[in-house]
Amino acid sequence: MSESVMKRTHLYQWHVDHGARMVPFAGWEMPVQYPTGPIEEHHTTRQAAGLFDIDHMAQVDVRGPDAETFVNWLITYDVRHMKTFEAHYALMCYADGGVVDDLFVYKLPDRSDETGRPYFFLALNASNREKDVAWAKAHASEFDVAVRDLSDETYMLAFQGPKAPEILNRLTHVNLDEGPRFTASTDTIFEDVPVLLGRTGYTGEDGFELFFPAEHALEVWEGILGAGQAEGVKPIGLAARDSLRFEPCMPLYGHEIAADITPLEARLGFAVSFDKDFIGRDALLKQKLEKPDYVLIGFEMLDKGVPRHGYEVIHDDFGVGEVTTGMFSPTTGRYLGLAYVPRDISALDTEIEIFVRNKPKKAKIIKRPFYLPAYRRASSE
Repeated sequence: MSESVMKRTHLYQWHVDHGARMVPFAGWEMPVQYPTGPIEEHHTTRQAAGLFDIDHMAQVDVRGPDAETFVNWLITYDVRHMKTFEAHYALMCYADGGVVDDLFVYKLPDRSDETGRPYFFLALNASNREKDVAWAKAHASEFDVAVRDLSDETYMLAFQGPKAPEILNRLTHVNLDEGPRFTASTDTIFEDVPVLLGRTGYTGEDGFELFFPAEHALEVWEGILGAGQAEGVKPIGLAARDSLRFEPCMPLYGHEIAADITPLEARLGFAVSFDKDFIGRDALLKQKLEKPDYVLIGFEMLDKGVPRHGYEVIHDDFGVGEVTTGMFSPTTGRYLGLAYVPRDISALDTEIEIFVRNKPKKAKIIKRPFYLPAYRRASSE
C-alpha cells in the first residue's frame, strides 16, 4: 500500500511532533519507536508503564436476541461461561481449523435492551479488519443479531505495566484494584470521557486496554502521559510492542497463527471449548484426538546468532520447521525464538539448529513462556 493512501490515527501528528519514526503497518502509518529507542521503551513498560496508540486495531459489537448464540458459534471459547464485565481470549476459525483471527471478547450489559440480555464486544487485529468483519457478517445471516464495525468511531489505547493500575485509579471513579485480570468496567476518564476499561493487554504485564470516543484521543493520550510522568510513563512504539508480546509468547497473526495453522498447533487449547459447537470444531476435535503433526516450541540460541522470522529449523541435518518469531529478549538478555517443528522432536532440551545467514547455529528447545511478570509469578507460587 502506498504511503499516500495509508491510514493515520488521530495521534499521528503528536507522534511526528515528538520524534517518532513512522512506518507502514497493516495499512496504517504507525510509530515504530520514539527517540529513546525500543530497548528503553521495552524496559519502561516492564518497570513502570507504557502507553500505546493501537487505534489501528478493529472493534466490533454484536447485539440482538441471538447475540450469545451467534458469538458462541463464531468463536472457539464458550461465552456462556462468562459473566457480564468479563473478557476472554478466543479465536475465529475456518471449517478446517485454521485461524481467521484471534481476539478478545467482552460480555457487557446492554443498557438499551429491556430484556437484560448482554451484548458482545470484540477487539480484533488491524491487518484483518475487513476480513474479520466480513466473516462475522457472513455468518450472522441466520441469526437475529446486528454486527456493527465500531472501529472508526472508537479509539483504542493500551496502558501496560506494573504502575498502570495505580495511575489509572487516580483518573477514574471505579476502584480498579477490585477488578482482576480479564474483567472490564465502564466509567468516565478525565471526568466526562466515557471509557470501557478492559484489564487485558498484549505485553504480559498488568494493565488495561481503553476504548472511548475517537474525538477524545488527544485529551486521553496526553492526560495519561501527564498523570504518569512522575512514575516514568512513556509512549511506546511497535518495535517494543513486538518484543514485549514475544517474551510471554503471545501469538502474532501471520507468525504463530494463520489460516494454515490451528489453535492446537499453536498450543492455544485453553481458548478452545469442545463442549459446544463452533465453526471448525470437528476439524479441531479430530486433530486433538490424533495429535497435531507440528507444534509451536520455544528455543534459545546456544551459538551466536539472531533468529528471524522464516529462518529454517534443522534437526539431524534435515530441515524440519521454520522460525515464526525470533530476537534478542531485552528482559532476559538472551537470544530466543518461536518455531514450528514436528511433535516428536518438540521435547524440552532437544538440540536443534537454526539456519542463520546461511550457517547452521546451535539452539535448544526451552520452556515457554520466556518471561512471567511479577503478578503472575506471585499467583503461581
